[in-house]
Amino acid sequence: MLRWNWFMDTSPLRESPAFRRLWLGTGISTFGGYMTTFAVTLQLYNLTHSSLAIGLAGLCSGIPTMAFGLLGGSIGDSMDRRKLVLAATSGQTAVSALFAAQAFIGVKLQWILYILLIAQSLFGAINAPARRTFLPRILPKHRIQAGAALNTAFTRFAEVAGPSLAGILASLWGFQVCYAIDTISFAAALYGVARLPAMPPEGGAIPSSLRSIGEGLRFVVTQPVLLGAFLADLNVTVLGAITPLLPALNAARFEGRPDTLGFLMAATGIGGLMSLIVSGPLRHLSREGRGILFACAFWSMSVMGVGLVKSLWLTLLLLAIAGAADTILVVLRSTLVQVSTPDSYRGRVSGMDYVVGTGAPRLGNVRAGFIGAILPPGVSVFVSGLSSLVATVILALSVPAFSAYTAQTAFEVEHESV
Repeated sequence: MLRWNWFMDTSPLRESPAFRRLWLGTGISTFGGYMTTFAVTLQLYNLTHSSLAIGLAGLCSGIPTMAFGLLGGSIGDSMDRRKLVLAATSGQTAVSALFAAQAFIGVKLQWILYILLIAQSLFGAINAPARRTFLPRILPKHRIQAGAALNTAFTRFAEVAGPSLAGILASLWGFQVCYAIDTISFAAALYGVARLPAMPPEGGAIPSSLRSIGEGLRFVVTQPVLLGAFLADLNVTVLGAITPLLPALNAARFEGRPDTLGFLMAATGIGGLMSLIVSGPLRHLSREGRGILFACAFWSMSVMGVGLVKSLWLTLLLLAIAGAADTILVVLRSTLVQVSTPDSYRGRVSGMDYVVGTGAPRLGNVRAGFIGAILPPGVSVFVSGLSSLVATVILALSVPAFSAYTAQTAFEVEHESV
């Protein structure tokens, strides 16, 4: 008889000191990053009172991610990934320090924030794809899903604690302190990576070039399951993004208080974190593709509800449900990418995963910002959720092989590709 363990598998933290250090360092830095995200959002809204201005911040972050994410993945397949991550993280630390400096000086120029967001995104496009290749190198294959869940759990914790604490600190001392905390947090990320062994690509480095990027793209296109997972995520992140609409929604319904905005921005993380605490059953999920599609549908319907309800508590509850659905989607997609990709392609495929998971939401924020400039906040949120739901249904009907995906399929794809 199958015994179900309802709680998250924490064995990678006990079994792998390298994973434990990397997990802790990355998580602390991610916490600081969410504080900066809150601070940028609040600073821009204070300067402009415009959802479009916040959406344009997503454009400044999204374009470099989309343009250079694939290049970053290709570079990761051409050299020692540990050294690459250390260099890129150092660059991000410098940019974070500049965010703090402009805030403490009292600069009130919108374009400076946009330039810093572009620089931050450029370093992230190099850093993240290489960093994502570490998991299969420091954990055995049967622990990869647990490792992905733990990584996502810390991200969700940061998503909860970062904006919530940032909202309180901004109310007490101003958003400047949020930037300062982010700068300090990068020390933990640097330490976690510095203690890792060298991480050259297995089988030898592949020179970074447009040809190598094209080979990575062809690999993904020939794997319907990988392609389907990326498309499912795009439905949510591009069509269903609503973060730029939250300040206007907060102003229209909840008196525009900074602490309330912090709770709204943290609610998805709360739902995600709670879903991960009881994520044990994910180990027994037999139809991962179908699970991803259901997660997309739950996200979309929850967002539609946020656009309709007027109660703060109902809004927070629906955002939490959306966060739980998104977290399940992230864990299943991350595991799929890591398990089904040979190491020689892992940097480039991780680059595509980064573009989809990080760049696409920023473009989604631009879309949300434009809609928010035309329609009332509640209507804008509802339209976002409805668009995402329609796209998810279309994907489920047009790619039936993705609905039938199982973990066994991933192992078969890997053996056929090697």
